[in-house]
Amino acid sequence: MSPLLRNLAVVWGLLGVLALLGRALVSLSPLAYEAIVGGMAWWQWAIAGAWVGFMAYTEGYRGFQQRFSPMVAARLLVLREHTTVLRLVLAPMFAMGLIQATRRRLLVSWGVLIAVVCLILVVRLLEQPWRGIVDMGVVVGLAWGTVSLLVHTALALSRGTSSADAELATTDGDEAEAAVAEPGG
Repeated sequence: MSPLLRNLAVVWGLLGVLALLGRALVSLSPLAYEAIVGGMAWWQWAIAGAWVGFMAYTEGYRGFQQRFSPMVAARLLVLREHTTVLRLVLAPMFAMGLIQATRRRLLVSWGVLIAVVCLILVVRLLEQPWRGIVDMGVVVGLAWGTVSLLVHTALALSRGTSSADAELATTDGDEAEAAVAEPGG
């Protein structure tokens, strides 16, 4: 595939993931703000502070910075070097590990996706300030994740290598074991 199409696949993959994160940030931020300006009791502020700290660590740091963002960056490197028509068209899904991944990665990626959708449906039932408190933590985690994704991707693409495992399925269906250290090699 031409270098232009390979680069287009990477850009499409990254922008697709960023669009999902950005949409969530844009839709949840006003609800979090509403809880902040709507007035909360001191104990609700304490719960909000603890929740935001918890979500910054679990979603932002552990979920995004240590796991998701490095994996996406590694898969974008693979996409740049080994673009196919399917990968080009479904680049965001490929980048997120929703297709052409090890069995474990497929289970984790689809499991997290389904769990997030279910949580969204449940949280929508909460009234303020509780919905806003939940959304405060989610917004912090998503913002951390967005920055983390941009940093990991920039480093991986500029270096041409990633220490993270792209968790690709091999062509014969077995799981790939090695990390993608040199996608071109």
